[in-house]
Order: sequence, then C-alpha cells, then structure tokens
Amino acid sequence: MFRSEYADVPPVELPIHDAVLGAAAGYGDHPALIDGTDGTTLTYEQVDRFHRRLAAALAEAGLRKGDVLALHSPNTIAFPTAFYAATRAGASVTTVHPLATPEEFAKQLSDCAARWIVTVSPLLGTARRAAELAGGVQEIFVCDSAPGHRSLIDMLAATAPEPETGFDPAEDIAALPYSSGTTGVPKGVMLTHRQIATNLAQLDPAVPAGPGDRILAVLPFFHIYGLTALMNAPLRKGATVVVLPRFDLETFLAAIETHRITGLYVAPPIVLALAKHPAVARYDLSSLKYVISAAAPLDARLAAACAERLGLPPIGQAYGMTELSPGTHVVPLDALHHAPAGTVGRLIAGTEMRIVSLDDPGKDLGTGEPGEILIRGPQVMKGYLGRPDATAAMIDADGWLHTGDVGHVDGDGWLFVVDRVKELIKYKGFQVAPAELEALLLTHPGIADAAVIGARDDDGNEIPHAFVVRQPAAGLGANEVMLHVAERVAPYKRVRRVTFVDTVPRAASGKILRRQLREHP
Repeated sequence: MFRSEYADVPPVELPIHDAVLGAAAGYGDHPALIDGTDGTTLTYEQVDRFHRRLAAALAEAGLRKGDVLALHSPNTIAFPTAFYAATRAGASVTTVHPLATPEEFAKQLSDCAARWIVTVSPLLGTARRAAELAGGVQEIFVCDSAPGHRSLIDMLAATAPEPETGFDPAEDIAALPYSSGTTGVPKGVMLTHRQIATNLAQLDPAVPAGPGDRILAVLPFFHIYGLTALMNAPLRKGATVVVLPRFDLETFLAAIETHRITGLYVAPPIVLALAKHPAVARYDLSSLKYVISAAAPLDARLAAACAERLGLPPIGQAYGMTELSPGTHVVPLDALHHAPAGTVGRLIAGTEMRIVSLDDPGKDLGTGEPGEILIRGPQVMKGYLGRPDATAAMIDADGWLHTGDVGHVDGDGWLFVVDRVKELIKYKGFQVAPAELEALLLTHPGIADAAVIGARDDDGNEIPHAFVVRQPAAGLGANEVMLHVAERVAPYKRVRRVTFVDTVPRAASGKILRRQLREHP
C-alpha cells in the first residue's frame, strides 16, 4: 500500500459555499472574478453578498433542501455565484455540458429529478426543450436576461430572508456531475459537501494559492476539474480568477498578457497549442509561473517543448477522476523541477493507493510493476445516484475505488499512468462512452453491428473510432455514418474515424474484444 507523504488533513465539516467563501469578507474589495473578454469584475465582497441574495431569492421561488438544480452554462462570472447560491439554499447542483443536445440534457434532468434550471439566453431553446422532454421542471432562470424568464441579476434585489438551511456535510450532496465511470452510460456522481471541501484541503499543500495569484479559467466549470481547480480552489484562498467562456487561442493568449496570469490549469490540447502555434510568439506571457495539465494523458516530449518555449519550469501533471472529487495526485509546485518526465504526480494528503495485478486483483504489486490503480481516501464519492450495483462494482467493501486505470509507481512515489482498463474515451478531456455511441450507431438502418474505441489522431488526441458492419446491400459511406452520430450528440462525442469491417470481434459472453480492434491494421 502506498500512502501520501503529506500530513493527513481532518475532514472539512462545512457546506461547500462556506468552505470556499468563508474567508471572503477578509478579501473585501480584492477582485475574485474577472470576465476575460470585457473586464467586468466581481470583488470577494460582491460574490459573498450576491450569492446570499440569490440563495434567498431561490428559496422564495420554492427551492427546498434536497432539490436538484441544473446549472447549464459556459464559463461566466455568474456561474460561481449561481453555484454557491444554489448550495446555500440547500440544492444539489448537477452541472450540464453547454453543448448537450435537448435529448441528452433531458436524460440528465430525468435521472436526477431536477426541478430547477439556471441557463444563459443563447442556450435557452435547448433548456426549454429539455425541460419539456423531462417534465417536472418548475422554473428556468437565466444568468443574463430573456423575455418570460426571471434573471439572476434582477433576483439580486430579493428582500426575502437568507435561508437557514441545516447541512449534514458528510451526507448532503453538493454537486452531481455526470460521469461514465469506467464504462457505460453517464451516471450521476454523488459528491458530498465534505468530500469536495476536504479534497480542496488535501490539494492545498501541493498547489497553494493566495491573493497574489491570477488563474485563467478556460477549462469548463461544469467539469469537475474546472469546478475544483479553477473555481473552488482559487476562490477559497483569495486568488483572482479570470474567466473565459471557451478556448480560442488568440483570446486566451491576450487574456494571459492583459491580466498578467500567473497560473494555468489546462488539458493537453492547450499544451499542444502553446508548444507549436506561431501566434504564441506575439504575446507577452512572462507573468506565467507554472502550467499544470490534467484530464487526459500528456506526452512527455510535448510537455518539455511547451515548457522550453515559454521559459517555464517543467509542465506539471495531475490525476484524478470525477468519482474522486476529483484529485488524488499532482506534481507539487515546489517539485516541478525535479519530478520525472511523464509522471502524474504524488499522492495528495490523506490519500492511500494500491496497485493490483490485472491477472489476480487480490495481489498487490510493488514499485515498478504496472497494475490497476486503486484509491482510498475522504474524497471517494458517496456513490452513483440510484445505481447501487454500479457503485458496488466501483468501490469495494473496504472502501477502495477501482479506477480502471493502469499505472506503476517508482521508488520515490511518483505515479505513471500507462493505459486504461476501462473503455472510456477521453476526447480533449471530455468523457465519451463507447456504449452510448454503439447504441446510437445501431439505430441506423444500414448498420448491422458496430463497436467504438479510442484512437489517436495526428495531434495525439484520443478520438472516437467506429468499426462498422454494413447491412447486406447497404451502400453506406463513412461520412453518412459520422453525420448520423453528429446530428444526435454533443460535438465532443462525434465519431471522427470510421472503418468498415466484416464482423465485430466478441467474446463468448458477447463482450466486444476491443483489444483486437486496436490491433486492426
């Protein structure tokens, strides 16, 4: 068993809004959130006051403890305020991908029985249709303004008393992001107030932040990585978060230069752009002190090229998953210069790990031996919403979460993730479940059978690659297959490569033999 070298941290027995904003009054007029496109700024005092007023307005509208509120928005400076207002009013927040189709959104609403939606006017059509399909939604609010819908801006004038909600941080669900786990369809991940708040405390010794730090939030807040690294963690410590709604390289680079960004938390495609794109040379990025990459594996050579070009310490990596609130490993900021290339970091405080044999899961392995990574600690999720069997398959009786990732540890405690047991595809950090795409492909009348695996494109990104068996006499082309999927899913889930085959290889149990497909010429 491998244990963290950091001292254990006691569980944080606070609701997430208090765990993050408890010190907000002390930061007063210090900027908390800045819109990276137009410069609009919210101070810590404003974020604290606004989220309390919104919590009162939501409670007055009828939101009650235990309700689920769906937050459906790109990154804006209103997103954190809406999140903390909802939790303070007693809701669990399920975050929704802004590019989700109405059908995908409706499935999530139905699964978690969400009664409230907060969205933005450009996405209102999708939210309305999703609410119609799901049923049970009481009201749709907008962060900006739209006819016929209450605006969070107007709700700041609420005079209702702030709700006095009692919390059990160990049991009450703060966030309900959706993850496919090791495989299969998306499931609601129940993360309690204590789990998320404690994970912030666990991460703090390795990646400290403070009022002098300026963090650029371009990765989405709806994803647990963005929610933790770009929203909760910096706001908990008085740092300034500069918010961008999406990744556009020129806007991103201009924001670093204009706002003197000191730290970046990114995914590998952004590291690739920083390493290779000619536009980088036109901007002053000298304020940067470090870059941390997570959400998908980062090639060590690409990391080195990026660091060299920017004149920075080596790019650090971090590891975790939604089901782990999400962090378990990170390269500490004070260890960037001596961490071995390719490592995803060391165990954070209060976390234990085992590496077990792939052939004999009851056998623990030592340093240098690759096996499945198992994690135990206070950040392990409460479970999957309404899916006790899936929860039991993920977390064993002794509390060990089976990640489905294959890795090994060196003699100094550095973890290297080398492969995945699980079938999940990580497209630019977003989870794509092969089973979901396979089911969709089989709805096409010209497709007899199909399987989907992750493959690498020319830039090293993992992409969905479909192997398709045509129906007899079906004159089906690759473009038609890709279009069939693209019309029915969010853009990040699209099939991006198609190979036609005579049969899909399967085991006697019917399980697709994906390894054979990976070896397909």
